[in-house]
Amino acid sequence: MTLRDEAAALLAAWTGPTPQEETLRQEFLRHLAEHENGMWRECVPGHLTATTAVLSHDGAKVLLTHHPKAKLWLPMGGHCEPGDQTLPDVALREAVEESGIPGLTLLPGPLALDRHEVWCHPPQCWHLDVEFGAVAPPGAEFVISDESLALDWFPVDDIPEPSDMATRRLARRARAMLAHDLHN
Repeated sequence: MTLRDEAAALLAAWTGPTPQEETLRQEFLRHLAEHENGMWRECVPGHLTATTAVLSHDGAKVLLTHHPKAKLWLPMGGHCEPGDQTLPDVALREAVEESGIPGLTLLPGPLALDRHEVWCHPPQCWHLDVEFGAVAPPGAEFVISDESLALDWFPVDDIPEPSDMATRRLARRARAMLAHDLHN
């Protein structure tokens, strides 16, 4: 199964938790059906990406990167690469690469979908973002990569500006998923 086929199957089996995300899910599936290269950065109208909210082991804090291009505090994430087998693989790889934290545990997902304009192919290109959550081991220490201006832990309910609503939503959903997993 190709990464594109896996992504389509993952999205087909998932239901958007809000009407807006359900509409996005259908748009993402249509995009994959219409663009054989729809997973890859070279797909000019847009391409699927994976984002991960990295939580502290207790779910109280989220690790955010101060993104050099967006100039916002955002979760870890990025493009699919050759060798990625699944979107959860992409989410975990990007989270480890950008946080420097080994031993992250991916939560069941996806947790959210987001579509946002990016600078990959001016004048207009879209990231069709499939969003996940991960949990860091106790005592985890991050390492700032060259893909970040800064990294820091923030309380899930007190994410600083500048950020966006998608970041806040993903952090809350990841925390809720972790709490659910801990109680089951």
